[in-house]
Amino acid sequence: MAEDEFLSDADFGRYRTLIYNESGIHFTSTNRSILESRLKERLRDKGLYSPQDYFSMITKNGEELKNFLDSITTNLTRFFRNNAHFDALEKYVVPELFRIKKGTSNANVKIWSAGCSSGEEPYSIAMLMAEFLPPSWKFEIVASDISLKSLMEGKKGFYSDPRIVGVPDSYVKKYFHRVEGGYQVKPEIMSKIRFDYHNLKHDSGLRNLDIVFCRNVIIYFDEPAQVAVMKRFWEVMAPKSFLFIGHSESLFGMDTQFEFVKTSWATFYRKFI
Repeated sequence: MAEDEFLSDADFGRYRTLIYNESGIHFTSTNRSILESRLKERLRDKGLYSPQDYFSMITKNGEELKNFLDSITTNLTRFFRNNAHFDALEKYVVPELFRIKKGTSNANVKIWSAGCSSGEEPYSIAMLMAEFLPPSWKFEIVASDISLKSLMEGKKGFYSDPRIVGVPDSYVKKYFHRVEGGYQVKPEIMSKIRFDYHNLKHDSGLRNLDIVFCRNVIIYFDEPAQVAVMKRFWEVMAPKSFLFIGHSESLFGMDTQFEFVKTSWATFYRKFI
Protein backbone atom coordinates (compact mmCIF):
# COMPACT_ATOMS: atom_id res chain seq x y z
CA MET A 1 0.00 0.00 0.00
CA ALA A 2 1.36 3.42 -0.93
CA GLU A 3 2.31 5.67 1.96
CA ASP A 4 -0.59 8.06 1.31
CA GLU A 5 -3.14 5.37 0.45
CA PHE A 6 -5.75 5.02 3.19
CA LEU A 7 -7.51 1.86 1.99
CA SER A 8 -5.67 -0.86 0.08
CA ASP A 9 -7.40 -2.81 -2.69
CA ALA A 10 -7.43 -5.88 -0.44
CA ASP A 11 -9.05 -3.95 2.43
CA PHE A 12 -11.55 -2.39 0.06
CA GLY A 13 -12.46 -5.88 -1.13
CA ARG A 14 -12.96 -7.11 2.43
CA TYR A 15 -15.17 -4.16 3.37
CA ARG A 16 -17.13 -4.39 0.14
CA THR A 17 -17.83 -8.09 0.73
CA LEU A 18 -18.85 -7.52 4.35
CA ILE A 19 -21.19 -4.65 3.42
CA TYR A 20 -22.78 -6.69 0.66
CA ASN A 21 -23.27 -9.76 2.86
CA GLU A 22 -24.76 -7.73 5.68
CA SER A 23 -26.94 -5.26 3.76
CA GLY A 24 -27.04 -6.05 0.04
CA ILE A 25 -25.50 -2.64 -0.71
CA HIS A 26 -23.04 -2.98 -3.57
CA PHE A 27 -19.97 -0.73 -3.48
CA THR A 28 -18.07 -0.31 -6.72
CA SER A 29 -14.78 1.42 -7.49
CA THR A 30 -16.75 4.54 -8.51
CA ASN A 31 -18.16 5.05 -5.01
CA ARG A 32 -15.06 3.85 -3.16
CA SER A 33 -14.36 7.42 -2.04
CA ILE A 34 -17.69 7.47 -0.14
CA LEU A 35 -16.68 4.35 1.76
CA GLU A 36 -13.25 5.77 2.56
CA SER A 37 -14.77 9.03 3.82
CA ARG A 38 -17.21 7.20 6.12
CA LEU A 39 -14.45 4.90 7.37
CA LYS A 40 -12.26 7.86 8.34
CA GLU A 41 -15.16 9.32 10.33
CA ARG A 42 -15.74 6.04 12.20
CA LEU A 43 -12.01 5.62 12.94
CA ARG A 44 -11.84 9.13 14.39
CA ASP A 45 -14.94 8.43 16.47
CA LYS A 46 -13.54 5.16 17.85
CA GLY A 47 -9.96 6.39 18.32
CA LEU A 48 -8.53 3.88 15.87
CA TYR A 49 -5.77 4.37 13.32
CA SER A 50 -6.17 1.75 10.60
CA PRO A 51 -9.00 0.26 8.51
CA GLN A 52 -7.75 -3.17 9.56
CA ASP A 53 -8.32 -2.40 13.25
CA TYR A 54 -11.83 -1.14 12.54
CA PHE A 55 -12.64 -4.15 10.37
CA SER A 56 -11.64 -6.40 13.25
CA MET A 57 -13.93 -4.40 15.55
CA ILE A 58 -17.06 -4.54 13.39
CA THR A 59 -16.70 -8.28 12.76
CA LYS A 60 -16.83 -8.82 16.53
CA ASN A 61 -19.21 -6.04 17.64
CA GLY A 62 -22.73 -6.22 16.19
CA GLU A 63 -23.74 -2.79 17.47
CA GLU A 64 -20.75 -1.08 15.89
CA LEU A 65 -21.46 -2.95 12.66
CA LYS A 66 -24.96 -1.40 12.70
CA ASN A 67 -23.42 2.03 13.30
CA PHE A 68 -21.05 1.51 10.37
CA LEU A 69 -23.85 0.44 8.01
CA ASP A 70 -25.81 3.46 9.21
CA SER A 71 -22.90 5.73 8.30
CA ILE A 72 -22.57 4.50 4.71
CA THR A 73 -26.22 4.83 3.72
CA THR A 74 -27.44 7.89 1.84
CA ASN A 75 -30.48 9.46 3.49
CA LEU A 76 -31.72 11.99 0.94
CA THR A 77 -35.45 12.54 1.26
CA ARG A 78 -38.18 15.16 1.47
CA PHE A 79 -41.94 15.38 1.94
CA PHE A 80 -43.95 14.20 -1.08
CA ARG A 81 -40.78 13.40 -2.99
CA ASN A 82 -41.66 12.51 -6.59
CA ASN A 83 -45.14 13.95 -6.24
CA ALA A 84 -46.43 11.90 -9.18
CA HIS A 85 -46.31 8.78 -6.96
CA PHE A 86 -48.56 10.47 -4.43
CA ASP A 87 -50.94 11.57 -7.19
CA ALA A 88 -51.15 7.93 -8.30
CA LEU A 89 -51.63 6.83 -4.70
CA GLU A 90 -54.54 9.25 -4.27
CA LYS A 91 -56.20 8.92 -7.67
CA TYR A 92 -55.58 5.28 -8.58
CA VAL A 93 -54.53 3.17 -5.60
CA VAL A 94 -57.01 4.49 -3.04
CA PRO A 95 -59.99 4.04 -5.42
CA GLU A 96 -58.70 0.52 -6.17
CA LEU A 97 -58.59 -0.20 -2.45
CA PHE A 98 -62.23 0.94 -2.23
CA ARG A 99 -63.09 -1.60 -4.91
CA ILE A 100 -60.98 -4.41 -3.45
CA LYS A 101 -62.31 -3.94 0.06
CA LYS A 102 -65.87 -3.15 -1.07
CA GLY A 103 -68.45 -3.96 1.57
CA THR A 104 -65.91 -3.77 4.39
CA SER A 105 -67.08 -0.98 6.65
CA ASN A 106 -64.05 -1.03 8.97
CA ALA A 107 -61.25 -2.00 6.59
CA ASN A 108 -57.64 -1.79 7.68
CA VAL A 109 -54.99 -0.70 5.15
CA LYS A 110 -51.48 -1.96 5.92
CA ILE A 111 -48.53 -0.03 4.48
CA TRP A 112 -44.75 -0.44 4.60
CA SER A 113 -42.35 2.42 3.94
CA ALA A 114 -39.08 0.49 3.49
CA GLY A 115 -35.98 2.66 3.54
CA CYS A 116 -37.94 5.47 5.17
CA SER A 117 -34.89 7.57 6.09
CA SER A 118 -35.87 10.40 8.47
CA GLY A 119 -39.62 9.92 8.13
CA GLU A 120 -40.77 12.35 5.46
CA GLU A 121 -42.07 9.57 3.21
CA PRO A 122 -44.23 7.71 5.80
CA TYR A 123 -45.60 10.98 7.16
CA SER A 124 -46.50 12.04 3.61
CA ILE A 125 -48.31 8.73 3.08
CA ALA A 126 -50.09 9.05 6.43
CA MET A 127 -51.37 12.55 5.66
CA LEU A 128 -52.67 11.43 2.29
CA MET A 129 -54.39 8.37 3.78
CA ALA A 130 -55.97 10.53 6.47
CA GLU A 131 -57.33 12.80 3.75
CA PHE A 132 -58.72 10.24 1.33
CA LEU A 133 -59.61 7.02 3.15
CA PRO A 134 -63.15 6.76 4.60
CA PRO A 135 -63.28 7.89 8.25
CA SER A 136 -64.37 4.40 9.33
CA TRP A 137 -61.30 2.78 7.78
CA LYS A 138 -58.07 2.32 9.68
CA PHE A 139 -54.54 2.40 8.35
CA GLU A 140 -51.18 1.56 9.81
CA ILE A 141 -47.70 2.26 8.48
CA VAL A 142 -44.48 0.50 9.37
CA ALA A 143 -41.49 2.72 8.54
CA SER A 144 -38.17 0.92 8.48
CA ASP A 145 -34.57 1.76 7.72
CA ILE A 146 -31.05 0.48 8.30
CA SER A 147 -30.07 3.87 9.76
CA LEU A 148 -30.82 4.11 13.48
CA LYS A 149 -30.00 7.81 13.45
CA SER A 150 -32.60 8.47 10.74
CA LEU A 151 -35.20 6.36 12.54
CA MET A 152 -34.76 8.34 15.74
CA GLU A 153 -35.21 11.56 13.78
CA GLY A 154 -38.38 10.26 12.15
CA LYS A 155 -39.74 9.08 15.48
CA LYS A 156 -39.44 12.61 16.89
CA GLY A 157 -41.57 14.02 14.07
CA PHE A 158 -39.92 17.44 14.21
CA TYR A 159 -38.83 19.18 11.00
CA SER A 160 -37.16 22.57 10.59
CA ASP A 161 -38.77 25.21 8.39
CA PRO A 162 -36.79 24.43 5.19
CA ARG A 163 -37.72 20.75 5.38
CA ILE A 164 -41.45 21.45 5.22
CA VAL A 165 -41.09 22.60 1.61
CA GLY A 166 -43.36 20.48 -0.56
CA VAL A 167 -46.09 19.98 2.01
CA PRO A 168 -49.37 21.61 0.87
CA ASP A 169 -50.34 24.56 3.05
CA SER A 170 -53.61 22.88 4.00
CA TYR A 171 -51.70 19.83 5.25
CA VAL A 172 -49.27 21.99 7.24
CA LYS A 173 -52.19 23.66 9.03
CA LYS A 174 -54.04 20.40 9.59
CA TYR A 175 -51.30 17.93 10.48
CA PHE A 176 -48.47 19.99 12.06
CA HIS A 177 -48.05 22.17 15.13
CA ARG A 178 -45.93 25.29 14.67
CA VAL A 179 -43.15 25.15 17.27
CA GLU A 180 -39.91 27.03 17.83
CA GLY A 181 -37.57 26.43 14.90
CA GLY A 182 -39.95 24.40 12.79
CA TYR A 183 -42.96 22.09 12.81
CA GLN A 184 -44.02 19.11 14.90
CA VAL A 185 -46.18 16.37 13.36
CA LYS A 186 -49.45 16.09 15.30
CA PRO A 187 -50.00 13.02 17.51
CA GLU A 188 -52.93 11.71 15.44
CA ILE A 189 -50.58 11.27 12.46
CA MET A 190 -47.59 10.09 14.49
CA SER A 191 -49.73 7.35 16.05
CA LYS A 192 -50.31 5.80 12.63
CA ILE A 193 -46.61 5.08 12.10
CA ARG A 194 -44.33 2.57 13.78
CA PHE A 195 -40.64 3.21 13.16
CA ASP A 196 -38.55 0.05 13.22
CA TYR A 197 -34.98 -0.94 12.39
CA HIS A 198 -34.88 -3.43 9.54
CA ASN A 199 -32.28 -4.79 7.14
CA LEU A 200 -33.89 -5.69 3.80
CA LYS A 201 -31.71 -8.79 3.57
CA HIS A 202 -33.93 -10.38 6.21
CA ASP A 203 -37.61 -11.21 6.65
CA SER A 204 -39.48 -8.21 8.05
CA GLY A 205 -42.10 -10.30 9.84
CA LEU A 206 -44.80 -8.21 8.16
CA ARG A 207 -47.67 -9.88 6.31
CA ASN A 208 -50.70 -9.01 4.14
CA LEU A 209 -49.45 -5.56 3.18
CA ASP A 210 -51.67 -3.51 0.87
CA ILE A 211 -49.00 -0.97 -0.17
CA VAL A 212 -45.21 -1.05 -0.13
CA PHE A 213 -43.01 1.98 -0.81
CA CYS A 214 -39.35 1.13 -1.37
CA ARG A 215 -37.98 4.03 -3.37
CA ASN A 216 -34.36 4.77 -4.24
CA VAL A 217 -33.12 1.81 -2.21
CA ILE A 218 -32.59 -1.11 -4.58
CA ILE A 219 -30.54 1.14 -6.85
CA TYR A 220 -27.69 0.46 -4.40
CA PHE A 221 -28.08 -3.33 -4.76
CA ASP A 222 -26.77 -5.61 -7.47
CA GLU A 223 -29.28 -7.73 -9.41
CA PRO A 224 -29.20 -10.87 -7.21
CA ALA A 225 -29.84 -8.75 -4.11
CA GLN A 226 -32.60 -6.83 -5.94
CA VAL A 227 -34.31 -10.08 -6.94
CA ALA A 228 -34.07 -11.39 -3.36
CA VAL A 229 -35.65 -8.19 -1.98
CA MET A 230 -38.48 -8.32 -4.53
CA LYS A 231 -39.15 -11.95 -3.66
CA ARG A 232 -39.46 -11.03 0.01
CA PHE A 233 -41.80 -8.15 -0.87
CA TRP A 234 -43.97 -10.52 -2.92
CA GLU A 235 -44.22 -12.94 0.00
CA VAL A 236 -45.35 -10.32 2.52
CA MET A 237 -47.81 -8.45 0.27
CA ALA A 238 -51.52 -9.19 0.12
CA PRO A 239 -53.24 -10.24 -3.12
CA LYS A 240 -54.08 -7.18 -5.24
CA SER A 241 -51.52 -4.97 -3.51
CA PHE A 242 -49.26 -2.18 -4.79
CA LEU A 243 -45.51 -1.58 -4.93
CA PHE A 244 -43.80 1.78 -5.52
CA ILE A 245 -40.08 1.92 -6.32
CA GLY A 246 -37.91 4.90 -7.30
CA HIS A 247 -38.42 6.65 -10.63
CA SER A 248 -34.89 5.64 -11.67
CA GLU A 249 -35.45 2.01 -10.66
CA SER A 250 -37.11 -0.72 -12.70
CA LEU A 251 -38.07 -4.39 -12.49
CA PHE A 252 -37.85 -4.85 -16.27
CA GLY A 253 -35.84 -7.95 -17.12
CA MET A 254 -35.87 -9.04 -13.49
CA ASP A 255 -37.28 -12.42 -12.48
CA THR A 256 -40.30 -11.26 -10.46
CA GLN A 257 -44.06 -11.83 -10.63
CA PHE A 258 -45.04 -8.19 -10.20
CA GLU A 259 -47.14 -6.60 -12.93
CA PHE A 260 -46.21 -3.21 -14.35
CA VAL A 261 -48.93 -0.55 -14.03
CA LYS A 262 -48.90 2.65 -16.06
CA THR A 263 -51.37 5.36 -15.09
CA SER A 264 -51.94 8.98 -16.07
CA TRP A 265 -49.93 10.04 -13.03
CA ALA A 266 -47.09 7.57 -12.48
CA THR A 267 -45.92 4.01 -13.05
CA PHE A 268 -45.64 1.38 -10.32
CA TYR A 269 -46.19 -2.35 -9.79
CA ARG A 270 -48.85 -4.59 -8.34
CA LYS A 271 -49.29 -8.10 -7.06
CA PHE A 272 -52.38 -9.19 -8.95
CA ILE A 273 -53.46 -12.58 -7.64
